[in-house]
Parts: sequence; C-alpha cells; structure tokens
Amino acid sequence: MHRDEVRTDATLVRRLVGGQFPQWADRPVTPVPSGGTSNAIYRLGDDLAIRLPRIADAVEQVTFEHEWLPVLASSLPVAVPQPCAVGRPAEGYPWPWAIHRWVDGVHPTEGNVDPRRFAANLGAVVAGLQRADTAGGRAGYRSGPLSGRDGYLREWTEAARGVVDTDAVLAIWEDALAAPAWAGPPVWTHGDLLAGNVLVRDGRLCALIDFGAAGVGDPACDAMAAWALLDSDSREVFRETAGFDDAAWARGKGWALTFITALTYYRETNPTMYALAQRAVGAVLSDHA
Repeated sequence: MHRDEVRTDATLVRRLVGGQFPQWADRPVTPVPSGGTSNAIYRLGDDLAIRLPRIADAVEQVTFEHEWLPVLASSLPVAVPQPCAVGRPAEGYPWPWAIHRWVDGVHPTEGNVDPRRFAANLGAVVAGLQRADTAGGRAGYRSGPLSGRDGYLREWTEAARGVVDTDAVLAIWEDALAAPAWAGPPVWTHGDLLAGNVLVRDGRLCALIDFGAAGVGDPACDAMAAWALLDSDSREVFRETAGFDDAAWARGKGWALTFITALTYYRETNPTMYALAQRAVGAVLSDHA
C-alpha cells in the first residue's frame, strides 16, 4: 500500500452517499476488486459507480473527468463513464469523489476477444482520441518527452537487475530516446491503455475507463498498449489502425518499458501490476530479440 493511501470501506461510502445524495441512499454499496493504485471503486446499485481517490495525486482526476469525459465521448467509438455527480469531503474522508454511470463489460483476456479484431478496435479508439478537440486540454501524465523519465527508468532498471535482461532494456531505451520527437500538434491521449482500463462485451471492445492520465501531447504513450495488451500477431493491426509512424512506435516501446518499476516495487504487494510489468517489459524484450 502507498504510505499516504487513504483507506475506504462500504460503510464510509454509505455515509457519504446518505449525507450528500439522499436520492441514492437506499442503494446497496458493493466494493469492486481492482488492481489499480489510484482509486477505490464501489458499485452503487446496478447502474452507478463511485470512485474515491486513494492518494492525493489522484484527486485532480475527479474534476477533470467530470469536465472532460462528455467532451471526449463525442469523438470515441466506444463508451466512456458518464459523470453524474461530485461529492464533497466529509465523514473523515478528505477529498472530492465521483459518481459515474456504471459501464457493463469485462477486462480483456486471451479467451474473451479475437486478438486482431480487438487490436483494430483499440487502434480506432486511439485514432478517435487524436481527432478530439484539444482546446483547453491539459498536458497528459505520459504525453511529454521520454527524456523526462530517463533517470527514473535507469534507477528502476538497475533495481531489476537479475530479474530481466537489463542490458537489453537499456539498449531499447536508448533507441527510444534517440527517436525523432513528436513534431505535430498536441493530440489527446489516454495515457494508461492497460487491461484494467479497457472493457469488452461479446468479444468486442465496448468501453474505455479511468482517464486519470489523459491529456494532450505526444500520442506515443498510447502505443504502449501494443506490448501491454496485445500479442505479437495483432500489434501491426493496432499500429496501422492507430496511425503510429516509426518514431512514435519506438517511443511507445520506451513508454512500455517504464512499467519496469512494478517488477520490484509491486512484486510482493500488487500482483496485478506485477503481472502487467512482466507482460509489457517481456513483450518489448521479445520483439527486440
């Protein structure tokens, strides 16, 4: 657990809802298991979801999503959470919190999607984001230059020595840093295209959730989904549909490598994040080999 994490439970959520949104006070509150590190999630009845920031860094996400999700929804071929209300700090909980419409779906696995069709769907989502109006949009968490993560990547790569081929990681990282920088206008990025933030239904991509890392800038960070979510046979489908050029693809590999931190930091505490890191970093190294 993050040392500054605020704990929540269903009893607290019921008190918050009852005190601020009495129209929903009689609904059952059910925790939603999640490997995410920023928000605690609860269902409120059948059609609503509550998200409470666990850490201070996630607090801004509440007002950002309330303002921007309706804007981005108009450019995307899949659903996004529909904001309903923003709650106030109360009952000992220190931050604002959000109520959204619940989006039905399950996270993608090897058994519930057709890989190539899923890759095409995901590429279409990335392309849709890049067409969205950026006026007034903030910079994304991962939409700046890779050089800003250089010291971080090298520190955590050294910590992972003996766990992965760190020499290969650094070679790929150097190639990513050397790739031409994004020369186009800033575009919208999701910034966190991981299995936990994507929903599928009936074998098709149906929704994109958790826009806490979203913002405008270099689209290469969304290319990391090629290694975090897709197999080797479907990556090119994703790349072509999303429109990534060689330089963005190289930078995307670099962004996928930044999950190397989870190979040590989350190894004993968060199996979901650890598995993500194994997949993303392992896939990049496999491509390199």
